[in-house]
Amino acid sequence: MTCLFVLCILNAFSIYSQQEPISIEGIAQGTSYHITYFDKKNRDLQPQIDKILRNFDLSVSTYIPNSIISKINSNVKNVKVDAYFKTCFNKAKEVWKNTDGAFDPTVYPIVNAWGFGPSKKQKIEKQKIDSMLQFVGFDLIELKGNKIIKKDPRVALDFNAFAQGYSVDVVSEFLKSKGITSFVVEIGGEVYANGRKPNGEFFKVGIEKPIDNKETSNPLKAIVKLENLAVATSGNYRRFVIEDGIKYAHHIDPKTGYPTKNNLLSASIFSKECIASDANATGILVMGLEKAKIFLELHSELQAYLIYSDDNGKYQVYETPGIKAIVSEVVEEKKFSLFKDN
Repeated sequence: MTCLFVLCILNAFSIYSQQEPISIEGIAQGTSYHITYFDKKNRDLQPQIDKILRNFDLSVSTYIPNSIISKINSNVKNVKVDAYFKTCFNKAKEVWKNTDGAFDPTVYPIVNAWGFGPSKKQKIEKQKIDSMLQFVGFDLIELKGNKIIKKDPRVALDFNAFAQGYSVDVVSEFLKSKGITSFVVEIGGEVYANGRKPNGEFFKVGIEKPIDNKETSNPLKAIVKLENLAVATSGNYRRFVIEDGIKYAHHIDPKTGYPTKNNLLSASIFSKECIASDANATGILVMGLEKAKIFLELHSELQAYLIYSDDNGKYQVYETPGIKAIVSEVVEEKKFSLFKDN
């Protein structure tokens, strides 16, 4: 899963609006979700959404021992994958190729060794990392029909870097199937907004400053407006460990087996699908700023708001051309609460 903590901001609704928003929240994938939608039928869709998210976890959550992905990682025989797993696998293969391996879900054993997965942190030694790198590589695994084929049984998958983004898409498609056209879905910070509010206002979200902070929200750097658009942010400021005074972020470079070290602090990626935003945000954070610029020039379907540290330790921003139409306001110190009126 990406380390995304975009704060969603819902402006106060006009008293003249004919529809009142329906807001629901809950727990899924070990994190929280917040969904707001406008429904003329005033339906409570939370029970159905909760069921969808439970079934989703049973497919691709490595934190559930009997999930499909956990069984595959444990080499349980004759495991058949479902549609959720297939979508994740195929998108992962696509982004892995596009990012030249910077995004690679087979880095899971090393992620675990560093203590960023379900398992307890191990003592990190170069020899151990080198040995695990032998079975890291998305070319070592393939999907044939409904089954996974491994070239090495030690290969294991981790879709957490983008599964939350995909779950946003899944819930969004469910809402659309119910005829709902005005909504915003946020799961673990990954966001998709469809349409606008009935009064014509955009749904807006805030991008945080990448300040090391594991517990609370940070001041915002920018506010962006979304319409039929998804955003996911990957950053190194939420999940990290400090050993001997050295900070190790949770993004592991699949080529080295060690946490990434570059001046890119957070990557907010906008696209039509949250799964694409989420996966590419992770790959971009791993590849670093200069390679990210080249990558983004080749992928105009993605818009990016990248925050990095310059030589003097000050925040700087790199924006793709389409970002100017998305950013509503640049903020320095104002702080917002999740899904509260401001």
